[in-house]
Amino acid sequence: MASSLKTVFPCFALVFFLFSLSEAREFLVGGKGGSWKIPSYPDEYNKWAEKNRFQIGDYLVLEYDKNSDSVLEVVESDYNGCSRGNPVKEFHDGNTKIQLDRSGPFYFISGADGHCEKGEKLIVRVLAANHTSAGSHSPAPAPSPSTLQHAPAPAAATGAGHALKLGFMGWLALMAASLIFVFAMA
Repeated sequence: MASSLKTVFPCFALVFFLFSLSEAREFLVGGKGGSWKIPSYPDEYNKWAEKNRFQIGDYLVLEYDKNSDSVLEVVESDYNGCSRGNPVKEFHDGNTKIQLDRSGPFYFISGADGHCEKGEKLIVRVLAANHTSAGSHSPAPAPSPSTLQHAPAPAAATGAGHALKLGFMGWLALMAASLIFVFAMA
């Protein structure tokens, strides 16, 4: 039994380590609560996004007054023209959490009349899953600690195609249950 634990525990430790590296992160758009509103300057949200490295599985969190604003995910041409007529997705809850489920650009504009034209819009570029910086000569700047939330995001409860992501406590519970099973089988 002791030899089986010596074999099983390192395997679980390795799996735990690898999954902890791939945890989803939450990004509070603009870096502070209630910041989805007409910005101080027209390109403010895109300057914020350029300072961050978004990966598949990460989440954007947008906080706003649900009685006077909303968030629309749109295609590039609607982003460029501030067209609200045919959104890909609409959000009206005041505390919107959007999973970035693919690589490439995501386009968001305000659903409030005239807000997009005043700069309340955002482009988020998500890195490809196999993205590496081997060809670059200088590393990308690290995200500002004040704009990056390091808490793991919860696993998606609905929708197909979402990978299960467990936080530290989830993996710890899974490892404990596995060890109990190994002891019970011995």
